[in-house]
Amino acid sequence: MHTDVFYSLFQTSLHVFVYLLGVVVLCDSFCFFKLLEIKDLNNPPKGCTDRDGKLYDFGSEWTRDCVQCSCTKDGMSCCSILPDADTMYIPEDCELMVDKEACSAKVVLKSDHTKVCDPIQ
Repeated sequence: MHTDVFYSLFQTSLHVFVYLLGVVVLCDSFCFFKLLEIKDLNNPPKGCTDRDGKLYDFGSEWTRDCVQCSCTKDGMSCCSILPDADTMYIPEDCELMVDKEACSAKVVLKSDHTKVCDPIQ
């Protein structure tokens, strides 16, 4: 009887671990840091400038094109909200579906995009 309880607990724990591992993998994304450039000591920068030249004040945070950024006096730090499919393990019968409007992603069956892939079968 104790063996059945132990096995059931082990199986449940394994399912939880695998699902949490999937969440961690989905959170894997690219990040970068752009060091603040001080060109004129008499006229220091007032914030960080993004790739389009928009100025953000020190201490500000923003999200644009599914990339979250923050600005400090050291520079600008940005990370993609979307996972990087190149660093993920995706089963052969599944694929990564990305919604750039909602900045979300999920791994679904290739044969039926309405069904999320189950890593345990």
